[in-house]
Amino acid sequence: MKRWYVWLGAAISVVFLYSALRGLQLDQVWTALRGANYWWLVPGVAVYFVAVWARTWRWHYLLRPVQAVSLKRLFPVLVIGYMGNNVYPARAGEVIRAYVLRRKDHVDISASLATIVVERIFDGVVMLFFVFVALPFAPLPEWLRQIVILSSALFFGLLLVFFALAASPRRAQAIYTWAARRLLPEAWRERAIAILDRFMEGLRCLRSGRDVAMIFVTSVVIWLTETVKYWFVMHGFGFAAPFYVLMLMAAVVNLATTIPSAPGYVGTFDKPGIAVLVWSGVAEAVAAGYTLVLHAALWLPITLLGVYYMWRESVSWRDFAAAGRARESDAQRTT
Repeated sequence: MKRWYVWLGAAISVVFLYSALRGLQLDQVWTALRGANYWWLVPGVAVYFVAVWARTWRWHYLLRPVQAVSLKRLFPVLVIGYMGNNVYPARAGEVIRAYVLRRKDHVDISASLATIVVERIFDGVVMLFFVFVALPFAPLPEWLRQIVILSSALFFGLLLVFFALAASPRRAQAIYTWAARRLLPEAWRERAIAILDRFMEGLRCLRSGRDVAMIFVTSVVIWLTETVKYWFVMHGFGFAAPFYVLMLMAAVVNLATTIPSAPGYVGTFDKPGIAVLVWSGVAEAVAAGYTLVLHAALWLPITLLGVYYMWRESVSWRDFAAAGRARESDAQRTT
């Protein structure tokens, strides 16, 4: 991990967290935390793991053109990856997930990373879909409208690029091969081309309209299920926001977590979440207490389960440092 990127993420988290806490009456936040009914976390965590299982099925579906891997084998790998996202900056858990899958089932890292990038793009598209669903009921404030405009340009632009690559793989290969041989140093050329060739294999799932529709529908189910967790935790804090507000909150906080931040999305999750709830009429202290508890309830269970699966699968923290070297090894093997 580049040190400057780590420090940039930490600085952004500090700014977001300061903005979230500035002006809060902390004694009122503490009162909201003390008065919450934490039994509502039990069904919330349970339904969250239903969403995790659905994510596993989606990844299984995306990987099929590359290599068939059973759901039973994929679930621990996905959980370890999500744990990695929670404890490392820059979503390093995605590379960790691809590395562990390579170690367990010999799936090329570049190909599996392509499927993970497709996941992230569809997640972003679904988040924007949630925003558009909420629009008739809740006109967006200016700051949120700007986020939606920028996010739409990013995610729909990437989706179009990936569709174009998947639809014309030979033309895409000719273009990046030509570019690599003219723009890269000689020592890197063949390695870069090999990585891109394997990455293209992971995009094969986008060549079928039926597969694309299935990925989108599954992504909607995943995020609706996760929003149900928001709904359960809300009951523990005694307020009643409409479900579309929780959909909007889920969309905004998850779009915001694409910004570089400290591990666990500190600040980039909390500030937007509190802002959406306050904008919808929830008392600021209650919104802050709820958002902090929700964030912890999203972070802690899957992180603990990821640590357990690391132990069960004999994966050590040192293995994570080998992820980048393993990707390079894949490239050398294909040249």
